[in-house]
Amino acid sequence: MSPMATLKKSSPLNREDGGALYEQLADRIEGLIADGVMLPGDRVPSVRKLKQQFGVSMSTVLEACRLLEDRGLVTARPQSGHYVRENPAMKLEEPSESRPSHEAVKVDRVMSLKLKLSIEDESILQLGAAVPSTNDFPQKTINRLIGQSLRDESELAHKYNTPRGVEAFRKAVCKRMMYAGISAGPDDVLVTNGAKESVYLALKAVTKPGDTVAVESPTYFDLIVTLESLHLKILPLATNPRDGVSFDCLGGALQKKQVQAVVLITNYSNPLGVCMSDSRKKALAAMMERHDVPLIEDDICGDLCFGDERAKTVKAYDKSDHVIYCSSFSKTISPGLRVGWMVPGKYQSKVEQIKLAINQAAPTLGQLAISKYLNGGGYERHLRKLRKLYQQQTSLMLQYISQSFPEGTKVSKPSGGHVLWVEMPEGVDSMKLHDEAIREGIAIAPGPIFSPREDDFLNCMRINTGLPWSERIEPAIQRLGELAVEQLWRNGVRKKAVKRKPCKCEPVVSHKLDDNVVMGNRH
Repeated sequence: MSPMATLKKSSPLNREDGGALYEQLADRIEGLIADGVMLPGDRVPSVRKLKQQFGVSMSTVLEACRLLEDRGLVTARPQSGHYVRENPAMKLEEPSESRPSHEAVKVDRVMSLKLKLSIEDESILQLGAAVPSTNDFPQKTINRLIGQSLRDESELAHKYNTPRGVEAFRKAVCKRMMYAGISAGPDDVLVTNGAKESVYLALKAVTKPGDTVAVESPTYFDLIVTLESLHLKILPLATNPRDGVSFDCLGGALQKKQVQAVVLITNYSNPLGVCMSDSRKKALAAMMERHDVPLIEDDICGDLCFGDERAKTVKAYDKSDHVIYCSSFSKTISPGLRVGWMVPGKYQSKVEQIKLAINQAAPTLGQLAISKYLNGGGYERHLRKLRKLYQQQTSLMLQYISQSFPEGTKVSKPSGGHVLWVEMPEGVDSMKLHDEAIREGIAIAPGPIFSPREDDFLNCMRINTGLPWSERIEPAIQRLGELAVEQLWRNGVRKKAVKRKPCKCEPVVSHKLDDNVVMGNRH
């Protein structure tokens, strides 16, 4: 089907949908490019055709084309029109599949504790920590709802709550989980201090010291910290940046009864950004049931898809209660409120006992405010803007990396979340790169901290695309690329940096999303 035919089938532009008309038109065309309907070199429908089709002014169409140019998606040819650009980032290969481990690793030290990422130092550009910008969250709205909760429900806000949490919040969460394919009642939900506590409680409930837990490789480094604190061994599973963990490796470990639990981030994993397909999630749920082993599913980034349809979870296919579901609003509403939750399933009684031993309950006020926000309908509007923002920033970061890093660099291409996994050529030491970059005010997350094995992912690093966007980012990426090239030359690897024309667009710093944010680029 032609691009014009596809555009004709789409719904009309509407000012009430939010955003200027030219932005909406640009987004439609960007969607066709992202879906492969319009390929590099294809001509964009003419200004006259777009004007007639959508009933907008010529200036609106021209403004949309200018925005697409700023996003680096199209280029103008004199007397000919606009054409889809070849995105240099698309030439980058995806990272290699990680190597499996044939035996469990006993974690006796954690490199992530040794390597301070200097999160509290505002002078350092935080390209390493996967911390979102709170300026992109609905702070004003949440502050107002906190005040309203204190006025309307003062007694509830200040007294001890039950370990399960505020009932109104649990009901609101149950409605949200339906988008992820999960059917649960409020009594099935336990509120926690963020998703990290959910994972900790789940592990504490289903393992004992000395047990082995299978994880993705690379995996979130805070999970390694948690496993170490519980005196558990780790079995790193070979993981593909497109499909996720190797079912052959996992199935073999389960068959040999090597593991007592599995922990996975199935939607937009950290750091690879993998979103497991529905068919694989269904097969994974059946595999856990067949071997009678619990799966702890961390779905903290599940709402951050780049498209309109929220990804389902493994829990959606769980017929035997072997999946413990964990999530939070730290990546979408407020990290500081520490409002998370879990659905422990058949392990609920034990989890509640452990929760009660640690603390009485999660803080009440944040639950009250977020439940009002969810019930008011603002969350879905906020998500649409946040998803678009992260998609744009991730795309720009991919372009900067492709223009600045050594030949042979490979980068993940996630369909959600806000992290990129960068695999540089052999000869680049990301630990040394971290130290060199910190001295220049740039923080990265070096690859070895994402594995319990100190020799893993030495030439890799994680980059955060959810940080506050500023004019510092492009030169920082360019400098990281230069430092990587310098390492290769010092090590006798004669790799040169990729030589491409620099990106001409300067990103606009995003405004707060509850203030009708307009995120784009400008010359």
